[in-house]
Amino acid sequence: MNKQYKADLALIFVTLAWGLSFILTKNSLDALSTFNFLAIRFFVAALSITMIFYRSILKLDQMTFKYGVIIGTIMFSAFALQTLGLNYTTASKSAFISSLCVVLVPIFSSLFLKKIPKPASIIGVILSAIGLGLLTLDGNLSLNIGDLLSLLCAIAFTFQILSISKYSVQVNTVNLAFVQICVVSLLSGITSFLFETPTFPATQKVWLDILFLSLFCTSGAFIVQNTAQKYTSATHAALIFTGEPVFAAIFGYILCGEILSIRGFIGGFLIVFSMLLAELEVKIPFLNTKEKSPIIAHKK
Repeated sequence: MNKQYKADLALIFVTLAWGLSFILTKNSLDALSTFNFLAIRFFVAALSITMIFYRSILKLDQMTFKYGVIIGTIMFSAFALQTLGLNYTTASKSAFISSLCVVLVPIFSSLFLKKIPKPASIIGVILSAIGLGLLTLDGNLSLNIGDLLSLLCAIAFTFQILSISKYSVQVNTVNLAFVQICVVSLLSGITSFLFETPTFPATQKVWLDILFLSLFCTSGAFIVQNTAQKYTSATHAALIFTGEPVFAAIFGYILCGEILSIRGFIGGFLIVFSMLLAELEVKIPFLNTKEKSPIIAHKK
């Protein structure tokens, strides 16, 4: 198994954890306000990294700090925009629009990283976008301010994936994850003090949910993401992340008894199929050519 397959497999486990995080986050938000919850979640995640990787963190350099602040600010923007958008639109529309980063990543990747996606990845992007629509969209397709905020959120997540692909190859990935998590915790805490009334969780169950989210869905997940994206493309990563609502639906059924419609099952199948299509790099005769891309040729 080559490094790209190992990296993609690691990202699948990250996506699985993020799918479960929807259920745990929903439970936590019943007891805590949004930015209060985010501040605690990311603070505990940063603390766990400090305890385990303190020797590495002591060697934190200026370049890693700079890149971590950039990615962390982008990541906070994505969470903030998504949360604000949910106040004005439905959760299903927000989920679909936010997940449009799978379509935006290859477009921005070709523009900013000079990496043209392979034909199989392009077809995978199209199929996954259709699958996301079937899985999450309801019959109401009207647009409002919440939808616009969700679209901006998708753009923010797009730049997060691209920035990790660009910067993670240059620095220590553990330290990079530590800085970006600290930035999200700090900005969430400031926002919570300004607009909310911060409190600590009052029950053991909420603390257990936050601990799992912090250790596995935040610190562990972002360390793995930063490391894995050294060995795989941003487009591959985006396609794998489309599995998040699929895993969320599975855990929703197991833990909460939520049942997918036939349309949802078809959408989930298309998403998984698109991931396999890109992963196996299936050759598409009328799209594959022997000529090199002009951008790649120019770089050489």
